[in-house]
Amino acid sequence: MQVTPLEETPVAFASAGATLRGWLLTPAGARAQLPAVIMTHGTSATLRMVAIEYARVFARSGLAVLIYDHRNFGNSDGEPRYEINPWIQCRGYLDALSFVCAHDAIDADRIALWGDSYSGGEVVVVAACDDRASVVVAQVPVFGATLPMHAPSGDAFAAIRDTLLSGDVSGTPETTTGPLPVVSHDQAGTPSLLAPIQAFRWFIEYGGRPGSGWANRVSRVIPATPVPFSPYLCGPFVQQDVLLMVAPEDEMLHANYDVARATFDLMPGDRRWCDIADGHFGLLYHPGPRFDEAASVQTDFLLEHLRP
Repeated sequence: MQVTPLEETPVAFASAGATLRGWLLTPAGARAQLPAVIMTHGTSATLRMVAIEYARVFARSGLAVLIYDHRNFGNSDGEPRYEINPWIQCRGYLDALSFVCAHDAIDADRIALWGDSYSGGEVVVVAACDDRASVVVAQVPVFGATLPMHAPSGDAFAAIRDTLLSGDVSGTPETTTGPLPVVSHDQAGTPSLLAPIQAFRWFIEYGGRPGSGWANRVSRVIPATPVPFSPYLCGPFVQQDVLLMVAPEDEMLHANYDVARATFDLMPGDRRWCDIADGHFGLLYHPGPRFDEAASVQTDFLLEHLRP
């Protein structure tokens, strides 16, 4: 089978006082402005840990793909290293949107946001707050372990949007977890941020590969904001076409299947639900049948909704 050759161009753009780095993937020799997909990785990973393989599948289908490392991770700058702040990561998506919309090779009217795990929740928040993207794909998304205490409302969403665009999202010792290992095989002796053994197996396999840029340490900041960070509270305000790919047997506590379904049911636009087997990490093994299944479904959805 003939494989479409790709051009993979290093790119960099500013975000939250740091430089984010990644790649712009396009089919070799493409001349027309292309629809684009903006991608980044999930909790503590890097773009080289299988996310890049999804990017290559999308690019071979005729799409442009911007994939980058979150601030503080991989090849991107930012301090403290290995610190996750969902508001800061969402601002990275906003700056990636600005970068893509200004790029000569991109059709700014046909842009998708893609996220995996923690960033799968982030793309929902970004899409609700910024209408420059018209499509959202979130795989095994983290929407929370339980539903928030309060129902979605215009006031709550306005507070989330204001926080994302201009609020104080700095952390304090009281709002920071860690530093601690990302994964550990011994939760009693060495607790980690991600407890399931499936997480340990995947991160050690893919993070341990040469050139991954991954380190087994992380801090997570959940700033004290007027309304907490919540994809669920943003659900009714997502106008984009949405594909949620969700694992009924997801072993990650905060990737609660029922919370994902409740969020999906709030979305008013053209939306599609897809169950995927093998838990949170099955579609992150490449090569593999679950990766192939997920990439095929996602590619079809992107092409259907990004065509003129």
